[in-house]
Formats: sequence, structure tokens, C-alpha cells
Amino acid sequence: MMTSSGPPTVETIAKVAGVSIASVSRVINGHGARPDTVRRVERAVAELGYVPNAVARSLKGGRTRQLTFAMPDIGNPTYVSMVRQIQAVTKPLGYRLLLHSTDAVAEDELGVVRSLAERTSDGLILCPIRVTDAHLAAMEAAAGPVVVIGSLPEGAPVDSVRADSVSGVVLAVRHLLETGRRRIAFINGPADTVPGHNRRAGYHKALAEAGIVPDPALTETTDFGIEAGAAAAHRLLAADPAIDSIFCANDQLALGAAHAAQDRGLDIPGDLAVVGMDDSELARAGWPLLTSVDLGSAERGRIAADMLVSRLAGGDAPPGSPVRSETVAPRLVVRASSAVPA
Repeated sequence: MMTSSGPPTVETIAKVAGVSIASVSRVINGHGARPDTVRRVERAVAELGYVPNAVARSLKGGRTRQLTFAMPDIGNPTYVSMVRQIQAVTKPLGYRLLLHSTDAVAEDELGVVRSLAERTSDGLILCPIRVTDAHLAAMEAAAGPVVVIGSLPEGAPVDSVRADSVSGVVLAVRHLLETGRRRIAFINGPADTVPGHNRRAGYHKALAEAGIVPDPALTETTDFGIEAGAAAAHRLLAADPAIDSIFCANDQLALGAAHAAQDRGLDIPGDLAVVGMDDSELARAGWPLLTSVDLGSAERGRIAADMLVSRLAGGDAPPGSPVRSETVAPRLVVRASSAVPA
């Protein structure tokens, strides 16, 4: 094996493989070569641990053929469904998709936007759950196109696709009221986030439409996680045994709430109805199956990808064209967790 004072290059691969530099370039870039040449180059690449330099490629050709998707939680099934659809749009066009989990940290999100100037990626799809003035300024000044999956203030400088989660919550709470529930508790995520704010607004709107005054004692605000949902449900049910239903701001919280109810010996849906939001894979992973509001996560991912590649291709949305904004309508998926009690 050859040794070198620096990282392996196309030249060192050519020497190890015993082929020309042009042959190495053809193999690495997928332009075809004789089978024997391909095998020798691939063996040399593996032996030397060569990694193509995306930055150098972008400086030469103007594009990296890579896109970035930055989300708060890479383990959340909602974002996994978005990834599948984004890749379904971009992969056939020759793009690789880079995934980045920001943990909903603003500075991390801003860093991803600013990193477009380093030309390691041609464009970015970003899912922020908090949107600050710094976000808007960074996106407006970004070195490449940015598309946001989420709600933005009026006049925001980037393309976006959002879910109508306020209407989605109204559908869920209205469904619980129609099945005879009246003591409807609410487990929400952080209220200072866009999803938390919108879900709270929907809950209050639905109760107001039914002539019910919201009871602060029926609302728990916590993190968007299964364990947080279980802990919040335990607190609510211990404080008020008359609660007959719980609406949760996402499926993770709802799954946790269902676990808490079962721990307390409650029958779902006989004693307690549980409804989630997102209609993720989690809604179909437990028992009973979870009623949930489908916010079109896959569709939002597809639309965001279409927006981004349109900007890059200069087609329907070339650079400098008016900002695009779309909204995906919610849909209530009723399952066993909120069936009408006997």
C-alpha cells in the first residue's frame, strides 16, 4: 500500500490501480469504463480510503449535486416520511440528500443556512420549529436556495410549505365532542414553538366553537416526546379523574399518554379516548390503533423538494422570482383509540 503525507488523490489512485488518471475520473464520476478498469479503480479507492472532494467539484463545475435536509429530530417518524418523499423527487435528478438533525437549536439551524456559502450543498430544506428575525435574515442572505417546511411570518423571503395545524386540531377536538366527550385534556409541546402555538390556538378555537371555556388545569405543556407525554398524562389523570379524553400535539405525546392510561388501569377508549397528531407510523404501531390528524408530512416533503429543484433548475421558480407558499390541508384518521364508548 502506498503512503502519502496527505489524503489520497486521483493521481495516487491511478498509480495504485495501474490505470490512467482519465480512467479513474471516469469511474469515480460514473461515466463508464471497462469492467476490469472499474474493479481495479474500486479496489484502489477502498485501499486508500479515498473520498471525493465535493467542494473541489463544486468549484470546478458550479454544483455539488448535493442537497441538505435539516430537521429538529432525525428519529421522529414525521421527518422520516418527509425524507422519503424528498429523496423520491431529488434522487432521480442526480442529487444526493444530506441529513442533519438540529435538535431545534437556533444557532445550529442558522449555521446550516450559512454553510451554503461553503458550497458543500446546492440548496437546503429546513424545518425550524421556532422562527426568529435571525432566521429570516440568514435565509434572505443565503448563498443558495432555501425552502422551509413550516409556518413563516407574512412576507418571509423564502419559499415554504406548511400544514394547517390549527384546522387539524379543530377536527380532532370536534371529533371527541361528537363522540360525547366533554372533559377534553390537552398535552402540548413547548408553547414558544410554531407547532406548540398553533396547536394551542386550534384547541381553544374548537372549544370556543362548542361554547366551552378552556380550563387551564386541563392543559399540560411539555416536550414533544413519548416519555414527556406519559408523565404529562399521569399528572392530568391524577389531578382530575373525570377527564374522558386527551388530545395530544403529536403522536409521540399520544403514545406516551396511552401508556400512562394503561398503567393506571384505564380502558382505551372506554374510559379514556386518546388522539394524536401527524398520523405517523407510531399511530399504527401500538394497541389500540391511534386516531390521529394527518398533516400531510409526506406531501409537504414532496412539495418542498419540488420547490427547491425548481429554484436550482431555473424552471417554474428561477432565482429572483416571487416567493412561493403552499398549505397542505389536514385530514382526521379515526381509529380505535377514540371509538364511541359503550
